Amino acid sequence: MTSEGAATAAAAAAAAMNSVGEACTDMKREYDQCFNRWFAEKFLKGDGSGDPCTDLFKRYQQCVQKAIKEKEIPIEGLEFMGRGKEKPESSS
Repeated sequence: MTSEGAATAAAAAAAAMNSVGEACTDMKREYDQCFNRWFAEKFLKGDGSGDPCTDLFKRYQQCVQKAIKEKEIPIEGLEFMGRGKEKPESSS
């Protein structure tokens, strides 16, 4: 399978999954389509100059974070959608 074929298969699988928040599912699909289009048409062809889907991702991220709070899903200690906490310094 070519890298474009793999990207297309991954896009189809991702598109089939719903978001954690029902209200976020359309945003997820819109972001997935944008990202997969950019990945296949630009990134895999050597053009890594920026991701045009950043604003879509930020809106989706906010929606998911709100849904997680509303559903009271515990996420303490997890790095979540790009918002990691500082790692504690190890005492040696």
